[in-house]
This record gives sequence, structure tokens and C-alpha cells, in this order.
Amino acid sequence: MSRNHWKPNKEANVSVYQQIFIYMKNKIISGEWPDGFRIPSQRKLADEFEVNRSTIVTVLEELKSYGFIEARKGSGTLVNYNEDSDFSLRTINWNSLIQSSIYESNNRVVQDINDLELKDQFIQLGKGELSPSLFPKSTMSQVLSSISNQINYLGYEEAKGFRPLRKAIAQHLREYGIKVSENSVLITSGSLQGLQLISLGLLKTGSTVFLGEPSYLFSLKMFQSAGISLYGIDMDEHGLNLSDIPFSKKYENRSALYCIPSFHNPTGITMPSSRRKEVLKVSAQYNLFVIEDDVYRDLWIDTPPPQPLKAMEETNNVLYVGSLSKSLSPGLRIGWIVANEQVIDRLADIKSQTDYGTSSISQLIAYEWLKDNLYKDHLKAVRRELKFKREVMISSLHQHLNSLATWNIPHGGLFIWIKIEVNISIQRLYLDMLSEGILINPGYIYGKRYQDYIRLSFSYASESEINHSIAILGKKIRFLSKLA
Repeated sequence: MSRNHWKPNKEANVSVYQQIFIYMKNKIISGEWPDGFRIPSQRKLADEFEVNRSTIVTVLEELKSYGFIEARKGSGTLVNYNEDSDFSLRTINWNSLIQSSIYESNNRVVQDINDLELKDQFIQLGKGELSPSLFPKSTMSQVLSSISNQINYLGYEEAKGFRPLRKAIAQHLREYGIKVSENSVLITSGSLQGLQLISLGLLKTGSTVFLGEPSYLFSLKMFQSAGISLYGIDMDEHGLNLSDIPFSKKYENRSALYCIPSFHNPTGITMPSSRRKEVLKVSAQYNLFVIEDDVYRDLWIDTPPPQPLKAMEETNNVLYVGSLSKSLSPGLRIGWIVANEQVIDRLADIKSQTDYGTSSISQLIAYEWLKDNLYKDHLKAVRRELKFKREVMISSLHQHLNSLATWNIPHGGLFIWIKIEVNISIQRLYLDMLSEGILINPGYIYGKRYQDYIRLSFSYASESEINHSIAILGKKIRFLSKLA
């Protein structure tokens, strides 16, 4: 209702009361306001339509008399279809279907953040993407020109994806010690599709996936919607604290261990080699396959991270997930899963049933970037910029939040995980920053326990935007701490 732009015409021959009644009636009978939809308060309606509250009271009473709405104690005024009403044109109860559907709705705050990230008027201090200034426009234009001469027909690719691209990815991964053939590579529409395919193809309803907490997976519903539980385990400065995995009978259906070993989202932690070996040992001991999400690996700033778990394993228990979304362009929607051929064949079959394959053009573009040195050259520029942006944010944090918060300096990736050390409401801080035109990510979307954390991204905003935003952040925290 707050996005409504319609107002009654006070100069029209039809009374204002009748205009509002017809407007609200049409919203209901069209199904736009479905059964169970909560009608805004009288005061809010009066403000929206710029009329007296008494006019709204009259409209609502008439809507009740026709059976369009009803007042329910404790619930407010809700849309209600009355089959005997002269005006009731019954429609599908979309609200009921939405609420009972298999795929769970995302957290309301996460939905709002996803919407706000698309609005140019906000400074994006939480966005997990590279700055548009790092988009390689000139090189991408050359790549597009090159592939335009290669396109004779755009049909479906192999279920596993464009074979030359799979070969190029396999070659790229050999630099990290992962030795596979293209037959063990599946092209996905981004890394998230890879995780969803794993949840559908390898995990049964009622199973448990262990993962470090906090985790960005808690802000998504792909596993939970498939009837799979996520069990958060503590993290220390080296990543997953494996002694905290509860191997009790309660978790007989434990199936997998999910981790982001390099530049973790949201904490920025990188596992040392010793902890990676421990992960492999524990997973093999308790018959857990490992989902290694390595989408940030190429974004190292100081030194390259240790070898992936996939390169260190001896048991073939690791499913390796990668992507170009964080390092090149999210719009390409190019990711991959690396596993044994039996698993890849299974996941490719599911993918072909859902989308018949990732965009052929996107795969051609990705192949052109990976086959030579274009991608490597691009990463050099990205790392220089990320190092500069990281130093800008760290310097600004020291200047404005030094006595208010603590943080670690990540050696790569996009994020800084910040603990607010004074007693404030992070929800209020999030909203107050929004009122200043600055979007941050509150820590509680990554786990309910993280009510005193925020995640900031240094990759997207400009230098001046970072300095401006951190200064305001410090002022807001100080102000809220005085109210506590």
C-alpha cells in the first residue's frame, strides 16, 4: 500500500468516498488483494488517499456490508470473499497457495536488501559484487565481437555444458592442484544453482548439512525447502571448529559438510592447510561428503590461499563449486561443479530437466575469457583495486569506529565482518543507515546469534562513498549507544 500512487480526484463528479470504494473493491475482485490480505490501518489509508479518517471508516463499513472484508480480533481487517455477495467474483486464493508452497519465503529483511541493492540512490556498503568500474568493458566488447563470428546456430549444449568450456575450466583448476577431466565438470547457472542441484540430487528429506555459523546460506532457503536441516557449528580464527559437530543419534541422517574455506562469507576467514586436512579427515571418518564452495578463491589480495580441499583429498568425497560471478560478472551466470562422473551425470540429468542447460552465449563468452590469459590479466586489475578499497575501508574504520567495534583484516574476498562492541540495536542501526541512503547487511541474517554484528563490503562502493558511509556509521553507533 505504501507504494500506491493512486489518489481520488477531488474535482471529479463522482464523490471521493465512491472513488475509494470502487478502487478498493477492484483490488479485491481482481485478486490483487487476495483472501487473507491485511487491509492497512484507517490512519494509513487516510494518509495514502489524502482524505479524512471518517471517509475511510465509511468505505470500510460498506466493504464489510458487501462481504469483501471482515475484522478479526487480533488480526486486524482482512480481505474475505463472500460468495453470496453481489460483487464477489471468486478468484484463486493465491495467498493460501503461496503460504503452503514447497519453497519457503526468504527472510523479509533479506528480500528488502535484495530490492534495495538494485536502487541507485543507495550507497551499497553490503553488496557482494565488484564495482561497475571493474567491469572489463573494452575486453568484453572484443570477446563479444569474437564470438559473434563463431555463432552459426544456437541450440542446446550437452547436458554437462559446452565441452570446450569444461575443458578450459578443468585446465584452470589444474593451477590449484585439482586434476580432473571435462567429464567431471558440470556447468551451472551460477554457484547457487550448483548448490540447489546438490540439495535435489544427493540429499534426502530429513538429512542434515553441517556448516560454519555464521553463514550466508542461512539467508537462503534452498536446503530447507527441500526438507534438509542446516546445523550451524562454531567457527574460530581458522574456520570450522570441527570438535563442535554433534555426532549424536539425533543426527543419524547427517549427510554433508558445507564450507567456504577461502575468504568465507561473511567472516572473511581463510582456513589454513592444517584445518583443511582436518576437515577431510573428519568428513571421511563420519561418512560426510564435503561441499566446497570456492567462489572467492580468485579474489586473493595478499597471497593465494592454500590448495582447495578438492586438490588435497584422497577419497573423492569433495564436491567442488566455483563461479565467475564474483570475479568477472554476475550477469554471465556461469558456475561449475566438479565431482566424480557418477555424481556429475546425476546432477546433469536434473539440470537438463529444469532448464535444458545454461545459456549457450554465456558459455561461449566464459570460454573466450578462460582459454587464454584474458581472465588472468583481469584478475590482476581486480586484486589491485580490492587491495586499495580494503585499505580505504580499514583506515576509515580505525578513524571512526576504533573504540566502538572490532574486526579482522581479510586477506582476500569482498567482506569485513564487524562486531559492534557497544550495546545497540543492530536492527535500528540498519534502518538508521537506510535513512541516510546507505545499505549495510545486519549480522543476524547470517545466523540468529549474530545480533551484534554487521557485514560490510569494500568491493562495490567508491573511495569517497566508503569514507562518507563509515563516518556516518560511527556517528549512528555513538548516538544509539547513548540511548541504550
